[in-house]
Formats: sequence, structure tokens, C-alpha cells
Amino acid sequence: MTTGINYGSLMHQAMRGLIRAVLEDVQQDGLPGEHHFFITFDTGHPDVEIADWLSDRYPGEMTVVMQHWFDNLEVGDDGFAVTLNFGDAPERLYIPFDAILTFVDPSVEFGLRFESMEGESPDEGALVPAPTSAKEPSARSKADKTGKAEAERKDAEVVSLDTFRK
Repeated sequence: MTTGINYGSLMHQAMRGLIRAVLEDVQQDGLPGEHHFFITFDTGHPDVEIADWLSDRYPGEMTVVMQHWFDNLEVGDDGFAVTLNFGDAPERLYIPFDAILTFVDPSVEFGLRFESMEGESPDEGALVPAPTSAKEPSARSKADKTGKAEAERKDAEVVSLDTFRK
């Protein structure tokens, strides 16, 4: 017999299912319009597959941006793989859905954050929408804002999402 409904776990499963569905659409049809994603994940998760130099550089968490250039997106039941460029060096990443800490699409001010469920009561919020004033990082170039940098962009971006956190 169960002690109660674990709403936190059920919410996390639903949120991961939403991310999977979005990425499956992108895998099939590409990114529509101005949509792009900031995905922060736990680099120490046992099933994350990234280059050693990336895990050394980002030992706790890493944020990748899927926007102008990414390749070979493959979405599975438990996670996704994608190739991104880091300094003109393509790197294949595998990110399990349960390693994702935040998923943000600033083009529509949408965001999900996965809170640790240890010590949480079942009704504490696991879903945290991005603030309505969510903006892309200010370090973006003027050419990028006008869309002219799309062909020029060669590097994957690693950004801090502190502006999206309370």
C-alpha cells in the first residue's frame, strides 16, 4: 500500500515528457521561427556522455544553447543526443532527460526547472515558469539580434541562467 500520491515525481515525469515531445518535433521538423532552447544539465549524472574536457570545464552543470547550429539530434525514450560546435570542434553530447535541471525557450518566455525532490513535500512546486521579463543574455551580438549572424555562428554557447532564477 502506498503512503500517498507522489505529485512531485508525477510532475517531473510529465515535464520530461513535454521536453521529449518538443525535441521530437524539432528532430522531425527543425526549430520553428525564433524558438531556441537553453538546456542546463547535471554533468555529473552517471548517464551523461560528454567529452572529458567539457566535464572538466563544467564539473557540476552546463548550459547548452540549441539555436542556429546543431546537428544529428536524436531523441530517445530516456534522453537525447546532439552534436554542437565548441570552438569549431564538433562534440557529440548525450543528455538523459533526468539529468536536465532547466529547459528554457526565451522566445516565448517558457521555462521549466526541476527541483530536487529530496526533502520536498509533495505539494512544493516542481514547475517554475520563466519570469515574464525573460530575455536572452545581453552578451549577444548586434548581428545575432538582426539574424545576420546565423550563418556566421560556429560555436555552441554556454550561458549562465542566473537571470532566470529567483
